[in-house]
Amino acid sequence: MGGGDKCLRRLGGSSILARVIERLQPQARRLVINANGDPARFAAFGLPVASDAVADFPGPLAGVLTGMMWARDHAPDVADIVTVPTDGPFVPRDLVARLVAARDAAGADLVQAASGGQAHPVVGLWPVRLADDLRRALVDESIRKVDVWTARHRLVTVEFATDPVDPFFNANRPEDLAEAERLLARAG
Repeated sequence: MGGGDKCLRRLGGSSILARVIERLQPQARRLVINANGDPARFAAFGLPVASDAVADFPGPLAGVLTGMMWARDHAPDVADIVTVPTDGPFVPRDLVARLVAARDAAGADLVQAASGGQAHPVVGLWPVRLADDLRRALVDESIRKVDVWTARHRLVTVEFATDPVDPFFNANRPEDLAEAERLLARAG
């Protein structure tokens, strides 16, 4: 995308991140942004910004751990967190309810989303009680792949429809942003 934060790119008159927040905020008691670097670039959103809880940018699991640890420190009554990428402007408006229902129905520890037969391991429901286990996996075992860690736990996958728009479409390249503009009218 030419540098900078993808989530701050404009889409339909607002940033991608503003769209993610607008869709997710009614589903959660609190939101926090996981981002490294200067947190001031997100000040306009009025949300806390937490940098990775472990060093050396170890990938998406670091963001999950950061969310878990943030919840443990700042919202001790929160049992689970939900994570979504900040470059996916079509987050389902019923994401949290469906993830929680699937976890409860299956008696699972973790829940991940899928669409079009493809798993989206960073879109998930994570119990805060597994924070220490995840930290050990990241720090002591150097585990970086989400699937490697989630395979250790009872995981259930929730399939979301891709019509009218894949809810987990993300804008990684300039042509993706152009496609997101086209899809915006259909997304609702």
